[in-house]
Amino acid sequence: MAKIPNEETIDRMEEMLNIASDSTRLKILYALIGEEKSVSEIVEAVEASQSLVSHQLQILRKSDLVSFRKEGTSVIYSLADEHVEALLSVVHEHVKEKM
Repeated sequence: MAKIPNEETIDRMEEMLNIASDSTRLKILYALIGEEKSVSEIVEAVEASQSLVSHQLQILRKSDLVSFRKEGTSVIYSLADEHVEALLSVVHEHVKEKM
């Protein structure tokens, strides 16, 4: 039987799941699987406005789900680590099994 994590860990897990619960943020995360993208490439991939994507990227950055680097005047985004892709994969598999 799994041990229930402490309250701080549970609170952080809740926050992480809440952050990932937005459809635009999920699309952004999927767009970054396996490759880096500039903001304009993410805008095109998720078919959302630049202002919306920029706002959502800020939230994802603060939650450590994405990382970024500057390349000249462009900002290039990627998934923060392999755990983000694994989380998306597990949730996707679970949903597909229940459909």
